Amino acid sequence: MSLYPVIQAYKTELFPVSSVHSLSISQFGNANGKPVLFVHGGPGGGADDKDARRFDPAVYRIVLFDQRGSGKSTPASSLVDNTTQHLIEDIEKIRKHLQVEGKWDVFGGSWGSTLAIAYAQAHPTRVKSLTLRGIFTLRKCELDFFYQGPGTSFLFPEFWEDYLKPIPVEERGDLVKAYYKRLTGDDEQARAEAGQAWSRWEMATSRLHVDPEYIARADEPGFADAFARIESHYFVNGGFIPDGELLKQENVDKIRHIPTVIVQGRYDCVCPATTAWELHKAFPEAEFIMIPDAGHSAIESGTQAALIRATDAFGKVA
Repeated sequence: MSLYPVIQAYKTELFPVSSVHSLSISQFGNANGKPVLFVHGGPGGGADDKDARRFDPAVYRIVLFDQRGSGKSTPASSLVDNTTQHLIEDIEKIRKHLQVEGKWDVFGGSWGSTLAIAYAQAHPTRVKSLTLRGIFTLRKCELDFFYQGPGTSFLFPEFWEDYLKPIPVEERGDLVKAYYKRLTGDDEQARAEAGQAWSRWEMATSRLHVDPEYIARADEPGFADAFARIESHYFVNGGFIPDGELLKQENVDKIRHIPTVIVQGRYDCVCPATTAWELHKAFPEAEFIMIPDAGHSAIESGTQAALIRATDAFGKVA
């Protein structure tokens, strides 16, 4: 199943959410359609116009936004007042600003699934449906599997060696902390080197088949800096939420009335399937789809098809 055809935003704007941050918002599709919010990954990844193509433009009023410090939002790469709680409330500010009354559909993958779940748990009466992919809940065990090892390091050893290179052996006991030190330090060369190495690690491991063109995205200085800085900022702080908070049964219970589809790549090495499985067990009402031949990326064919089927189905719900 293919993405919907290329479309242009019918409105773009820079929306101030605080005295520091202004968020880039783009709207696509049917201005009078069902409102749906696309929540991008990272944190720090930014949204792309092609993300709007996962939704039927005749049915949906498609809202894309760049989170604090990400994409076209300003100031770029800023860590000031940049926490999960700030982002949750930013989503509510956007909903009110766009005059979305009642509920809207919410779509998020990877870190986008984290923020979508956190937003839904904080504002359960505002979410009409959840389409979630590559579930990530910021637990230490999830972060360690990918960023500290052993875990993904056993499957991508050549790329793991590149990830280790910027960090001296004596600092490798806490790699996220070591990267954060460089990404927030005054040494511009060390910051650039760290940003590129951090980003290449995630780009290299995100797909079932390593994609050199995707890895090359880490060579884009602006992207790599925001992506790595903001991710390490969140991860060194445990996402600014208690460990395991999003999967606690009392918190999952807050959203079990929301129609939800969970799509997970069997061989996802960035956000391993165990987290999606645990969410599924706590949330049996949600439709759980394990894609047998996919990694982490949303554009792998089985994952892409499942996501579009989900948004098409929710698009038919009154």
